[in-house]
Amino acid sequence: MKRRFTEEQIIKILKEHAGGRRAADIVREYNITEHTFYRWKSKYGGMDVSEAKRLKQLEEENRRLKEMVADLSLDNKILKDVLSKNV
Repeated sequence: MKRRFTEEQIIKILKEHAGGRRAADIVREYNITEHTFYRWKSKYGGMDVSEAKRLKQLEEENRRLKEMVADLSLDNKILKDVLSKNV
């Protein structure tokens, strides 16, 4: 069963580790893998909850913009192909 943690929960878990708890104890308590813990630490380490939420918003905006660029590039290529066939 896949469980999703909110940014608040992740920040809280990382602050426990910064407070002196061992990573192995935290991993066992929250039933997550060490890989997940250290991935969170590299992504959210040193952040506040508001910063983590802003990061999530920026990632979503970046995803949408990349999708738009891909669509526009495809449209541009299709139009160029149609124009070259008409000449």
